[in-house]
Amino acid sequence: MNREPLRAVTDDEIETFDRDGVVLLKGLFDAEWVARLRELADIDMNSSGELKHELVEPGGDGRFYVNTFLWPRNDAFRDFVFNSPASQLAASIMGANKINIVFDQFLIKEPETPKPTVWHQDLPYWPINGDKVCTLWLALDEVTVDSGAVEYVKGSHKWGNRYAAVAFRPDIEYSEQLPPVPDIDAMRDELDFVLYELEPGDCTLHHGLSIHGAGGNMSSERRRRAYTTRWAGDGVTYYPRDGIQPMLWEPDIEEGQALDCDLWPKVWPRAGTA
Repeated sequence: MNREPLRAVTDDEIETFDRDGVVLLKGLFDAEWVARLRELADIDMNSSGELKHELVEPGGDGRFYVNTFLWPRNDAFRDFVFNSPASQLAASIMGANKINIVFDQFLIKEPETPKPTVWHQDLPYWPINGDKVCTLWLALDEVTVDSGAVEYVKGSHKWGNRYAAVAFRPDIEYSEQLPPVPDIDAMRDELDFVLYELEPGDCTLHHGLSIHGAGGNMSSERRRRAYTTRWAGDGVTYYPRDGIQPMLWEPDIEEGQALDCDLWPKVWPRAGTA
C-alpha cells in the first residue's frame, strides 16, 4: 500500500480548496487501502463498542452507522493514520508545515436509508481552534447523488461565522451558545453549491468551517461507506468548551497550546523525514 500520494497535488487543487473550502482529489490512494478499509468496515459494523452509534431512529428505514476514534484502539486504523498518504495530502492542500490527527470515523449509509445528514460545520463540535483544520472523506464505494453524496456551500468557510453544533442522535445535546446554521435550502438561489460524485479511492478534503450536508442513500443496492480522518495543521490550538463533542480522553496539554499530545499526536512530517 502506498505511503506517498500516487501523484502530486496540483496548484489548481490547492487554489480550489482555498476558494471553495472543499476540493475533490482523485487518484491518490491505491486499491489496497480501499480493499483493506472495506474489510475493516464490515468487521467493525458487526462488532460491539461504546463509540459505535446507529443514527437511524428505532423503527426507521435503513442503517446509518458511525464509529469514532478507531485508530487509538485498533492497529489497522493506526497504520492508515500514520502510513497512508492522508496526512501528507492534508499538509499539501492546507499549506501546513506539520499535521496532527484529530480523530478518525466511519460514516456508513446502507442502501434504502433515507435519513439525511443535516447542514453543519465540523469545527464547532471539537475542542480545537485555528484555520488549518480539515476533514478527508475517503470513498470506499461509488458515491452518487442517489446514494448520498455530500454537498458543500462554496466559500462558506470564509463567512467568518461559527454555527451551533447540530446533534445527529436524539440521546445527546450540544449546548454551546452559538447562532444556528442558516436555512441553507431556503437560500439556494443566492448561494453557490458543489457536489462531487466519487469512485472508490477518491476523496474530498474540506475545511472545518465549510457548511455541508448530504441526502439519504436512496439506492436499492449501493452502499455508501466512507472513512473520514480529521486533521489539524500548524497554528491550531486546544480550545476546550462545555457542551461540545467529547473526545476519547482529556488531552495532556493546557488550553491554548499546540496539539502535540497523546490524544492528537503529530503525524506529518513522518518520523525521520523532517
